[in-house]
Amino acid sequence: MSNQILHQLVNALVSGSIFALLALGYTMVYGIIKLINFAHGDIFMLGAFMGYFLFNNFNIAPYLTFIPSAEWRFYIALLVIIAVTMIVTAAVGMLIEFLAYRPIRNASRISALITAIGVSFFLEYGMVFLFGAQPRSYPEEALVVKPLQIGSMTFDFITNAEFIIFIVAIVLMFVLQYVVKQTKMGKAMRAVSVDSDAAQLMGINVNSTISFTFALGSALAGAAGVLIPLSQPSIEPLMGMVPGIKAFVAAVLGGIGIIPGATLGGFLIGGVETITVALGFSNFRDAIVYIVLILILLIRPAGILGKNVKEKV
Repeated sequence: MSNQILHQLVNALVSGSIFALLALGYTMVYGIIKLINFAHGDIFMLGAFMGYFLFNNFNIAPYLTFIPSAEWRFYIALLVIIAVTMIVTAAVGMLIEFLAYRPIRNASRISALITAIGVSFFLEYGMVFLFGAQPRSYPEEALVVKPLQIGSMTFDFITNAEFIIFIVAIVLMFVLQYVVKQTKMGKAMRAVSVDSDAAQLMGINVNSTISFTFALGSALAGAAGVLIPLSQPSIEPLMGMVPGIKAFVAAVLGGIGIIPGATLGGFLIGGVETITVALGFSNFRDAIVYIVLILILLIRPAGILGKNVKEKV
């Protein structure tokens, strides 16, 4: 297999992992309260700016002099920055749920949709007001992008930055799966998603569970925001809009409300985009994504892993 084909496969996996992290936030929130949080893409943007701020003002790499390799000092600093960003964006997600969504939880779907769009615009143009609309870049010394080297072996088809993005994303997906399947709060999330009233009667704090779900999804979006500048040249306040919509498409594609479906949809969208660009149709890659969504929904209206549920009227 040629390096060119392997490189395109890597591109698909890297972009797919970012879309998957974002799609997981959409699908968890929808699965538990049937809300499409269109502000989710802007949490991704906040994560990117948080990473930018921490890299420029609180980068611990220069203080890790006991580690001889500058590259490894960066990796450790990056993990710390990702952890801090996830905590901050989780708090922002909880705050948004408490202030914007909780008061209208029993309102009509259209009210929730309008509120979500309003929160999205507030975050976007709030950042424009605070930081300006000009693109910003991570410091050049943060990471020298080069072919991945493990021991004496060099892999020309993947860079160290792409490898970091993919590995961190996969680890976070496994952590999420563990939280949802094995922890007490994860079991509460699944119970609330099935029947919130019954869950409350069983002693589950529904408000805390929903708030935790927002925190979890926002933390994943924040981590994706820190990772994306490693492969893209710059960040700006409106950067979350298009990836957010594509991540929503990925969630719908895989089956909205289904965690494995969001992951599958994310990688599928990443693959479709990569193939489109590789074939020379980069100007149409956004359109192709939506065409694929329409075609799949015509065949499987509930998404690839979704199940058709008939509701009695």
